[in-house]
Amino acid sequence: MTIQQKQRTRPWLQRGAAAVALAAVLGAVVAPAALAAPSAPAPAPALSADAAHSGGRGHLISLTPLESIGRADVAALLSPVGFDTSTVRYGVAAYRLSYATVDPQGRPTTATGLLVLPRGGPHRLDVVSDTHGTLANRGDAPSSGSSHTRLTPYLHASAGRAVAAPDYLGLGGGPGSHPYMDTRSSVTASVDMLKASRTAADRLGRTVTRDVYATGFSQGAQVAMALGRELSLGRSGFRLRALAPIAGPYDLAGSELPGISDGRIEPRTAVFYLSYFLTAQNRLHPLYKDPAEVFRAPYAQAVEGLFDGNHQEQDIVAALPATPQELLTAEWTANILDPRGGLRTALEANDGTCDWKPAAPVRLYAGSADTDVPIANTRACAADLARNGVRAKVVDQGPGADHFTSAVRSAPESVRWFDSLSQTTLPAAQVVPSRTPLPMAARPLVRLVTS
Repeated sequence: MTIQQKQRTRPWLQRGAAAVALAAVLGAVVAPAALAAPSAPAPAPALSADAAHSGGRGHLISLTPLESIGRADVAALLSPVGFDTSTVRYGVAAYRLSYATVDPQGRPTTATGLLVLPRGGPHRLDVVSDTHGTLANRGDAPSSGSSHTRLTPYLHASAGRAVAAPDYLGLGGGPGSHPYMDTRSSVTASVDMLKASRTAADRLGRTVTRDVYATGFSQGAQVAMALGRELSLGRSGFRLRALAPIAGPYDLAGSELPGISDGRIEPRTAVFYLSYFLTAQNRLHPLYKDPAEVFRAPYAQAVEGLFDGNHQEQDIVAALPATPQELLTAEWTANILDPRGGLRTALEANDGTCDWKPAAPVRLYAGSADTDVPIANTRACAADLARNGVRAKVVDQGPGADHFTSAVRSAPESVRWFDSLSQTTLPAAQVVPSRTPLPMAARPLVRLVTS
C-alpha cells in the first residue's frame, strides 16, 4: 500500500463502519485493490465426528505456505500505513493452517488461520496470539487475504516471535457462517489454533513454547481478554505471558449499545455493527422469527443475505441506511435502549470478558477519539479488573486517536512491551479462578497429535 493509496482510501474508510474502516487484520487497513486481492480458499466440509475424535481439537489438517518476505519488505509494508517499524528485526514466512475445532454448539468442525514465523532468530519461539477485528468477508481473513491483511501478525513475527492468528469460525476457509461476536467459539478457535500452530512449527523445524502473549484489535481485543482467561485456567496446556488488547468492545451492554444510542458511535458504523450482530446472534440466541420484526423495509428483505461471508464491507454499507433509526423498527429501537429478552441474553453471554483476575501483566490500549468502539469500553474493562484486584495500565493514545490510529500506534507499543517482558520470569502457576467464568464448550481440550 502506498501513501497515496492510503490517502485515497481514508475518505471511504471514514464513511464506513469500523469493520469497513479497519478491514482485514486491523479490521480494514487496506487499499481497495488489496480488498480484491487473493480470494479465500473454498470452505472446507465440516470435520466428521470420527475424524475429530481421532485427531482431537487442535489437530493440524493441512499446512500451506503463503509467502516469505525479507526484513526490508516487512518494513516497506508496514511503514506507509503508519506503523513504527523500529522493532522489525527479521523477515517473515507465512502459512495457512487448517485444523480441527468445534462450533458454538460444541460439534466438531474445521477452521483456518495464519501462522507467521520470523526468518531467523532463535530456534525456540514464544507465541503471540493475534486476534483480528470485525470482518464480514471470508476472503479478508488473515490466512486468505493479501499481505495487507496480515499487518499486525507480520509486525509481531518480525520482532522474533511466532504468531498464531485465527480466522475464527466461518471466515477464511472454514465452513458455515461466522458467529460474529460469539466470544465462546472465538476462544475455542483461538486455543485450537495455538495447538495446531505448535504442530506446524515443529514440522517446519522450529519449536514454539507454551508461553502466549495475547493481543487483538477491536472484536479481537475482546477475544484476547477471554482467551487470556481460558489460558489462565490451566486446562489448555499453554501459559498466559501477557495481555495487550487494543480498543475492544468489552462492555456491550454498558458502553457499546449506549454509544450507539447517544451518538458516540458514528451512525453508519452503528448500522453495520447492529446488522451484523443481530443477524449473527439470532442463530445462537433467537432474537426474532422474521427479520421484519427487527429491520424496517426494504432492509429486512436483504440484511441477512448481506452477511453471508461473500459480500465486501463497503458493499454492505452501501446497501444499508445511514442511521440506526432508519434501520430498526420502533420496537427494536427501544430494545437497543433497554435490552430485554433474547438481546439481553446475547449481551450477557458475551460481556464480562474482563471480570477475572489475571496473574499475567495487562495493558489496555485505546483512543479517546474512537467513534467505533468508545473508550468507555476500555475504562469499564479496567474497572472490572480493578474489582478483582488487578491494576491494569490504560494506554490512551490521545484525543486525536480514532479507531484506526489507536491500532497503528498501539500495536508497535505492544511489541516493545512484549520485548521487555521476555526478559522477566513469571510465576510458575497462573491458574486463577474467574469470579464469573465465561462458559466454554464442555468438550475437554486434548493433546496435540500429528497427522
